[in-house]
This record gives sequence, structure tokens and C-alpha cells, in this order.
Amino acid sequence: MSISPVTTEIIRSALIQAAEDMNMTLIRSSYTPTIYEGKDCAVALLDRRHRVLGQSSGLPIFLGNLEICTSHTEDLFGAEVWQPGDVWVLNDSYIGGTHLNDCTVYAPIFVGDELVGFAASRAHWIDMGSKDPGGSMDSTNIYQEGLRMGPTRIVAGGVECADILRLIETNVRFPYVTLGDMRAQIACARMGVRRLGELFARYGAQTVDAAREQIFAQTERLERERIAAIPDGEYEATGYLDNDAIDPDTPLKVRVRVVVEGESMTIDLTDCADQATGPVNCGRSQAISAARVGYKLLISPQVSLNGGSFAPLDVQVRDGSMLGAREPAACQYYYSSLGMLIDLVVAALAPAMPDRVAAASYGDSMIVQFAGDHPRTGEPFVTLEATVGGWGAWNGGDGETALINNVNGSLRDLPVEVVETLYPVRVNEYRIRTGSGGAGRWRGGDGVVREYVMEADQDLSLWWERSVTPAWGLFGGSSGAPPRVVLNPGTPDAREMLKVNSLRVHRGDVLRCESGGGGGYGTPAGV
Repeated sequence: MSISPVTTEIIRSALIQAAEDMNMTLIRSSYTPTIYEGKDCAVALLDRRHRVLGQSSGLPIFLGNLEICTSHTEDLFGAEVWQPGDVWVLNDSYIGGTHLNDCTVYAPIFVGDELVGFAASRAHWIDMGSKDPGGSMDSTNIYQEGLRMGPTRIVAGGVECADILRLIETNVRFPYVTLGDMRAQIACARMGVRRLGELFARYGAQTVDAAREQIFAQTERLERERIAAIPDGEYEATGYLDNDAIDPDTPLKVRVRVVVEGESMTIDLTDCADQATGPVNCGRSQAISAARVGYKLLISPQVSLNGGSFAPLDVQVRDGSMLGAREPAACQYYYSSLGMLIDLVVAALAPAMPDRVAAASYGDSMIVQFAGDHPRTGEPFVTLEATVGGWGAWNGGDGETALINNVNGSLRDLPVEVVETLYPVRVNEYRIRTGSGGAGRWRGGDGVVREYVMEADQDLSLWWERSVTPAWGLFGGSSGAPPRVVLNPGTPDAREMLKVNSLRVHRGDVLRCESGGGGGYGTPAGV
């Protein structure tokens, strides 16, 4: 069927806006600041063949990844499993690829009796019943990390499955807000069902299907043209995670090999460390997603994501590696290696694309987590906060200062007012870590200093990366400053640390966190 380019563009924009409407529904309906303030979530509309029709702004680490959940469900139970009014949930680290806190909620979309697509969202639930509140920095297997769900129906024919909800409720520490966030995701899915149904009602199935195929074909053509402009060849880069938090003296290799052949690209991740004892592992689907982020940064950042986006890209992952973990590998801090991976894709292609690349960013989410009983209410609490830092410089400009890392995109650190209102801590200082960016013709962006004062006894957990491989420079630019975390600075009992699990801290203790700067950019030959 032939349709006008104008109609195709209207439908393209409508699909993207439908995903944004879903995302806004989720954020406005959620119960925890991790979602409504931090925006630790992502949303997508999929077609009946599990291809992306539209994806909202959100965490780029989930690029082209949500469809894994719907396609796995169909592979497991058959296409007849999809019924109108049903909603499913999945958080298995070896399927979705991330940690158990990232729960994907998805629903089939029917027009009449015909399945036309799926609405899906992924959001971070604040606690999944792990051995420590919120998640453990020293877990050594998946069973310590909480409730693990394969494809599970939570709504059947529009009615909540009370037995499943009760199972979730009795396995998490904060059932009220957990089920509240789950229902926000259900509302998000229903918004997707509504929006895609409206589009089919307005234009008809034939027109929407024809527009979709045109959109996919256009996107694939653009992707292939941009790959073809890169000189054929093999490009490599290697970095190291600090450690897995269990063996503090052993860095873990992340190696990327990029092969460009004509209009196609392969990202080979097979030569990385074996799966680790500590929780730095991820499922292969998430490694593929991270490789796609690195690819998208360089090849087609302005082109909207859809089912044609990654047709020219093949990502190779080795089963049993840190990026292709098998049960029972721990996966709580899966994203440390993936931030490294994204920067390494860029570093590998730097010789071929010197005007498109940037030096490395500070790289990791730099998590600060407090947990305990709130002195004002007596109720248990847990907070999870990512820390911003410096991005790498590029040929033409300094790196960005105080920005979230490239794994996390639209994620935000929590506002000071929210932290101080909800939790027994005071933010004593929050400023730019001046001079932390790497030197060069163009300087790397600076990190930040954030200092907390404890207003009650509580447990502190930290996960800070990039001390072994800090943000490197390109073409003669220098590395950014590595991160630094000090408990009670300037006192006899001062303690420096980057990773710690459930350390008991006391009222009046001071925690000073200094995030890393981005790498500098020098002068590449011929530019």
C-alpha cells in the first residue's frame, strides 16, 4: 500500500508522542522519588512482531531492550497467550539483562480481535527483598538480590491477580509504594493501549502498517549510509572496572572490538572478563543494549529510535562472561561495566571519526544509598541516588559539567529539598569540583562535590567506579580526576572508600562525595 510522506510523518510523530504520554503517566502516577524525581524509567510502544514503534525519553541503557520481555513471553507460552486486558511483569536479570529492581510491565494491544502491538515500561522498584534494603553491594549470587520473576501475569482480563500481588507484597520491604509504582506502570501500559488504539481507529490498520514499514525502511537506510561513511576496518579499545567489590585487588577487563564492513557494523564483546563473583554482571540483552547506546551516540543521535535503527548492527556477546552472565551470577551493579562499554565504543572509533567523538566521561552512576528507621516516624526507609559528574571534551568544545552519565540519559540526581525532606540527612554542600576535568585543547567537564551530614544513625552503602580507569582523554588530552569519597574528612577516624555495603554511620557523621571529571581532548592528526 502506498501512502503519502505527510501521513507517514504524522504517524511517526504520533507514535513518539504516544510513548511520551505513557512516560508522563508513569512519572506522575508513581509513589517513589526514584521514579517521580529521579525518572529511573523508560517506555516503549512495540508492534505485533516486537519491534519498536516509539520510545520515550528515559534511560538510554534500555534502548531497543524492552521488546526482549514481550518476545520471550511469546516464545515461552505461544502467541495465543496474549489476551485483551492482560498485563504482565518480568524482572529476571538473565532475560531483561538488568538487576532485579528493574521491573518491566507490559500489555498486549488489541484492535477488535487482532493483536496489533504492545505497551511496555521499565522502572526501578525501590526494594525487591534483597538481603539488604534496596539492594546489596556485596551480593555473590542472584538469590541474595531479591524476588526474581519470569513472565508473570499481574492483570487478567482487566482484573488484578490478587494472589500474585500478595506474593510481591509479602516479599518486599516497602509493599505500599512498591505496589503503587507497579500500578503506575499498569496505568502507563493502559495509556499505550489507548493511544495506539486511537491511531488505528483514525487511520486504519493498513495505513498504520504501511507507515510503519516506511519508517523502518527510512531509518535503516539512514543508518547504513552513515556506517558506509566510516572507513572499513577493525577498531579496538580496552578498559578496566576497579573490582567486583568481593575481590578488591582484581580489575575486570572490558574490551570492545568494532568491525566496519561497508554498510554494516559488528561490535564484538567476547573478549571481556568472565562473569565475576561480585554483582557487576549483566544478562546479554543488556550488553547488547549498551552497545547500541555507544553506536547511537556516534552514528545517528538525531534519528528517532524504531525497528529499523539497529538493522545494520550485530553485537556479539560471550555466554558466561561478565556481559553475558549465567545463573546464579549476581547482577545488582550491572551498569558499571556498561558505562565503560559505551565509552569504549566511542574510543575505539575515535581514529576513524575524530570530529564525532568525545573523550571519556566520569562514567559510572556513583550510587549513594542510605537505609534505616526514620527518627521522625519510626518507619523504615531507603534512598537511592545517582551522582552527576563531568563528560569528555570533543573537537570544538569543553565537556559538560555536572551531567548524569551516558548510561542514564534522563535520570536525575535527587534535589536537595527532596533528600532533606524525606530522609534523615542534611546536604551540607553541593558545588562544582572545579579543575577535575582533564586538560587539553578542550577541557573535560568537571564533577561535583556533595557533602551529607547524618541526622540519625543509619546504614550507608556506596558504589563508586572509575578509579582504575578514570575518564581518559583523546588525542593527547589528559584523564579526568578519579572519584573520591571520604567519611568524616579531616578527623582522626577519616576513611576513604569507593565501595561499601551497609556500613553503620552515626548522627553527626559527614560523608563527602567527589565525582570524577571528564577526559580532555587534544589535537588529532589531520584535524
